[in-house]
Amino acid sequence: PHALIEELAAEGTIPVINMLTDDHHPCQVLADLLTLREAFGAIEGRKLAYVGDGNNMARSLAILGAMAGVEVAIASPGGYELEPVAGAQLTRDPAEAVAGAHAVYTDVWVSMGDEETADARRAALGPYRVDDALLDLAAPDVIALHCLPAHPGEEITAEVLYGDRQRIWDQAENRRHAQKALLELLIAPEQ
Repeated sequence: PHALIEELAAEGTIPVINMLTDDHHPCQVLADLLTLREAFGAIEGRKLAYVGDGNNMARSLAILGAMAGVEVAIASPGGYELEPVAGAQLTRDPAEAVAGAHAVYTDVWVSMGDEETADARRAALGPYRVDDALLDLAAPDVIALHCLPAHPGEEITAEVLYGDRQRIWDQAENRRHAQKALLELLIAPEQ
């Protein structure tokens, strides 16, 4: 749980890195921001739309995206909304969230531990699937992003996952680069 990471960081004498908790996924977002920078150059003022469950990914994108100057819009169905986060636009309408977006991001609908509610989650999140029609509502140079693993046909169509408008595989590779940079910063901050 996230509270344990916070306790370790408060009591520890060495850096503690949150690689993933139920509440946050900051290391993934570092890779996401790197991917946006590779795709667009400067990312300040760009819009990223997250479509799906208002989970740890949505929360970390909202927080770190705002810190990087990225406009973040999050579309989630009732019962799956993210709590208000400073700077993030929250809506239940996927079309509203993706309007003008340079990147459209999604994540799995059923995470580990959510299996008992899988059917209800799929029913609620069905209208939030990232497909070509949704991408067509975004900016002309839109890219699709996903933190993986993906379930083609659920949160993202196979056409988008493997198509020309995605940068998902670059994003996956960038996890390694972003995490190496973070480790270097923490181990050798003077250099």
